[in-house]
Order: sequence, then C-alpha cells, then structure tokens
Amino acid sequence: MSIFKQAMQRELSRTFAATSVVLVTIVMTMMLIRTLGLASKGAINPQEVLLIMSYSVLGHTPTLLALSLFITVISTLARMIGDNEMVIWLSSGKSLPGLLKPLFRFAAPIFITIALMVFMIWPWANTQMKDLRERFEQRGDIERVIPGEFQESGNGRRVIYVDKSSTKDLGSLEVHNIFMVYFDKAKDIITTAQSGHTQFTKGDKFIVLDKGQQLAIHHADQGIRLTEFESLGIRAQSEDIANAVSPPNTRPTLTLLQDAKLDNLGELSWRLGIVLTSINLLLLGLASASVKPRQGKSAPLLLAILIFASYYNFINVGQNWIVSGEIGFGAVLIALHGGIFLLTVMWLFMRHRRP
Repeated sequence: MSIFKQAMQRELSRTFAATSVVLVTIVMTMMLIRTLGLASKGAINPQEVLLIMSYSVLGHTPTLLALSLFITVISTLARMIGDNEMVIWLSSGKSLPGLLKPLFRFAAPIFITIALMVFMIWPWANTQMKDLRERFEQRGDIERVIPGEFQESGNGRRVIYVDKSSTKDLGSLEVHNIFMVYFDKAKDIITTAQSGHTQFTKGDKFIVLDKGQQLAIHHADQGIRLTEFESLGIRAQSEDIANAVSPPNTRPTLTLLQDAKLDNLGELSWRLGIVLTSINLLLLGLASASVKPRQGKSAPLLLAILIFASYYNFINVGQNWIVSGEIGFGAVLIALHGGIFLLTVMWLFMRHRRP
C-alpha cells in the first residue's frame, strides 16, 4: 500500500501544481483587464497597474489554493476510479474513508499556507492597494492640475481652474489666477485668488491662496456670505480620504478579534470561512468523486467549480448577514460550515456502506 500512497501523492502534487498555475494565470488576466480599466478611468495611477494587479492576485491566493486543492482531489480520485486503480485500494481491505489520512497528509501544508495568507497577507495586500489609491487621489487634486483646464478632484467635490503654473524649489507648485468650487451637503464654496502655492505643514499638504475672495452659499436658507482674504490655507488632501475609516478587509486579524463590531465579525467570518471551506472541500472531493460510464472527462471539473462557487457565495451571504445583524457570528459558522461538514460525513459514510 505504500507504493499506492506514493503514486497518489505524486499525482496529487502534479495535478495541484498544474491547476494552481492555470487558475493564477486566469485570475491574473482578469485582474489585468480590470486594473487597466480603472487606470483608463483615472481611478488609479497607470504606472502602478502591475503593482496593484500583483497585490490583488496575492490577496486572492488563499481562495485560489482552496479551489485548486478541491479540483485536484476530485479529479485525481475520479481518474483513479475510472481507470480501476481504486480497486487495488479496496481489494486490500481498505475503505474509501481510509484515504483521508494520505489526503490530509498531502493537504496539511496547503491548509497552513491558506490560513497564514488569509489571516496575514489578505489584509496586508488590501492595505497596500488602499494606500496606492489614496496616494493617487491625493496627488490628483494638485499635481494633475493643467493650466487652462478645469480639474475635478478625486472625490468629485472640488473643481479647480488655474491660468498658469510653475514649479518652485523642493517640488512646490505655484499657480496664478485661481478659480475653485467646493460642493458640500451644507453649502457650496466658490473661491478665487490671484496666486497660490503648495506648502507642507506637519506632514500635511496645503494649498495657500493669496489675495482673493470666498463666496459661501448655504443650502438651508440660501444665505450668501462673501469673505475677502489676504492668505487662505486649504488642505490639499480630500476630507473623505483624510477622515476615512479603513475598511474591514484591511484590518489585521488581531484587530478584528479585539474589536467585536459587526463589520469586524463579518470580515472575521469570511477569513475563517476560507480555511474551513478548504477542509470541507477536501472531504467533499472524497465523497463526491465518482465516474459514470457516459459522463465526460470534464464532468468532475464542472462539478468542482459548481460546488465551490455555491459554497463561496454562501460565505459572502453569511458575511453580509453578520454585518447587517440578521444572524450571529457563531450561528453562521455552525450552520454553514458545520452543516456542510455533517452532510459530507454522512455522504461519505453512505458510500462506505454501499455494497
């Protein structure tokens, strides 16, 4: 039986490597198309397309590994059954559940890798992409200003027009004949100035306007206030970016555990769910691996993709229910992952008892 196990281990390794390469290539192509689309719309820096794509693929690697493992198990066992190699295992007095030990021995390093990546690499990669986008949006409010053209800020609330500009020492930008409109929920602010320049104060970037006027129109009472100034400082960073709270998928796992808010619990259920999913899928692969005389060779692959897509969608739905407060964190883990585990064990037991 050691020869049988070694042969199965080699085939599992080859199939897993080939499947992972194919899936990563497909995802990289999809991410490249998506990233190029965002760059063409001005949402990200075109020079950082490959970097953002790399972070995106790296963040989705745990999901790809779980899918690759599932496809590997179900396709390998289906081939062994179809070629009657499974008869060797069963005729030696072994049972179908007896394959769990060699399968888990093969999958243990993959489970550990998935856990490390989903708990550590996933939030880190999302943080890096978030920082790249914010840095580009902050840069877009000033450095992308083109003389003679109206320039919209990254959040769409500010429009800037300058007549001419020049670069001073240390990269400071100097502009002349400035027209600026800022749209807010409470009021609209129209600002004009003869000149202005950028200035760094305590690590923040400001636009300092000289000799101008500011007109504020309040939405509530349609009141108008006109103010003249000799010098006025406006923070260059978008207020939405400066005051934005980091999304849950960028928060470290330890932070999610310490602060048990609904959005944190939802994100934690997703991360933990990917690890539990990879384990359940291995059991599902063993329980569902079969070959029928008239089914094609691609049938196990289609079945694996269908099961994985359904399971993955349930994870996302469970996360949304936790965030909205419709169901508890523990209830999702028990009902979804615990329920699938019990059904899989029952399925495997029925196949074992089948004559």
